[in-house]
Amino acid sequence: MLKLHDNLYAFIWESMTVNNCNTYLIDGPTRVLIDPGHAHLFEHVLNGLGNLNLGIEDIGLVICTHAHPDHIEAVKLFKNTPTLISMHEEEWKLVKSMEKYLHASLRVDIRSFFSDFFLQQGQCTINGLELNIIHTPGHSPGSISLYLPEQKALFTGDVIFKEALGRTDLPGGNGKLLKESITRLSELDVEFLLSGHGEVISGSNAVRENFDLVKRVWFNYI
Repeated sequence: MLKLHDNLYAFIWESMTVNNCNTYLIDGPTRVLIDPGHAHLFEHVLNGLGNLNLGIEDIGLVICTHAHPDHIEAVKLFKNTPTLISMHEEEWKLVKSMEKYLHASLRVDIRSFFSDFFLQQGQCTINGLELNIIHTPGHSPGSISLYLPEQKALFTGDVIFKEALGRTDLPGGNGKLLKESITRLSELDVEFLLSGHGEVISGSNAVRENFDLVKRVWFNYI
């Protein structure tokens, strides 16, 4: 567990052989967990929460930046809790369109990827916590990034990472839209770039340099 700010924590997935996403906690009046990851790998998040004397019953809202299994599968662990689950509606439409494939090939029941309500572009206030929702398609149609203005923290899901960007060869991927999304995010005042995989980038100069590098190098390949 990595403490980034008084109310901001990162549970970084560090395995080089097993795929899972980074998970983040905003410890506000309503505790918000971002991208819970795979269900069978959720123990590392539980351990991190335990270090803060918290359990899943203390999480008020889970936000999924997109609906790929390595980001969303663990939402089923919250099914019998008061915790609310949310994502962008376009992402749910993608999951619904792939229901037969997901069930036949991966034995995934999309009813476990439930959402209590859908997030839209714009400012969202959660029990006094201000959070900006930014629709950032490209990696997937309903990908969202989240901006916490007080801490200048940007949660990017799989849109952009340290020295890399999200893949566009999965269903719903679009290189043109991904470049547009990254360009819009690069205009924000960011102190912490918190991506779905890899390291946290801290400091406005380092964040700016990372955006510049990704645009200069990787935009040529999508």
